[in-house]
Amino acid sequence: MNQVTELPPPADPAAVAELPPKDIDSVAVARLYGEPLFAMPQDLYIPPDALEVFLEAFEGPLDLLLYLIRKQNFNILDIPLAEVTRQYLRYVDEIRVRNLELAAEYLLMAAMLIEIKSRMLLPARRTDDGSEPEDPRAELVRRLLEYEQMKLAAARLDAMPVLGRDFLRAQVTIEQSIEPRFPDVVAIDLRDAWRDILARARLIEHHHITREQLSVREHMSLVLRKLQGRRFAMFEDLFDTTRGVPVVVVTFVALLELSRERLVEVTQAEAFAPIYVRLAFTPT
Repeated sequence: MNQVTELPPPADPAAVAELPPKDIDSVAVARLYGEPLFAMPQDLYIPPDALEVFLEAFEGPLDLLLYLIRKQNFNILDIPLAEVTRQYLRYVDEIRVRNLELAAEYLLMAAMLIEIKSRMLLPARRTDDGSEPEDPRAELVRRLLEYEQMKLAAARLDAMPVLGRDFLRAQVTIEQSIEPRFPDVVAIDLRDAWRDILARARLIEHHHITREQLSVREHMSLVLRKLQGRRFAMFEDLFDTTRGVPVVVVTFVALLELSRERLVEVTQAEAFAPIYVRLAFTPT
């Protein structure tokens, strides 16, 4: 049923034109494109639903049920189903007038509340194993607690700053000549660069060949000193291999020279037997 409100009589435009701007706004009922409007148009149509105000908006049956419980500080683990169902059905009756399809979901929840209340009124039956039966409200309480947790989590996510809604990304242009941009270098880049340097260094490596002055006479004296006080010595023990190939060659030449001058004797018991060196026997 539409209610008709009697509008005040229109003001005289000629008398209002002489008023100051502040007084004109107090007399005018509205402004249309910046111009004061002193009377409502006679052919103006306002739909009945245009001035409806929704104080509470619920996202589903669980949202409405949770709202009724929290608003009245009911214990969610001990819900007074009679009072909650009565309030729930009152709200469903209101939305059925406006949106019958939307009311179907709420009617399903209302039927569930009535069923739970009916089960609570019936005598409790023990289970087959003799344990206490489960509270008919347990499943509903579990769903309400899970829904409340998800709703609070969604509210916390919505309260977090969002790019484009709560803040904007700052963009600053800096000239390269004023603020140079240096590349980012990690340890792997340094390792690869060091390997490249070593590879290039091996390609241009220089070999320095030097000539060492070795004396055969000096090594002859060294061999004689090694044989002093010994009956014999192994052939390979007379060579110092740590000083390189040139020293070994000069030592071998010194042994040949000592053998030629009959200062040492080189003996071998049989083929492939060890070779021994000793000082030559000099009769007195």
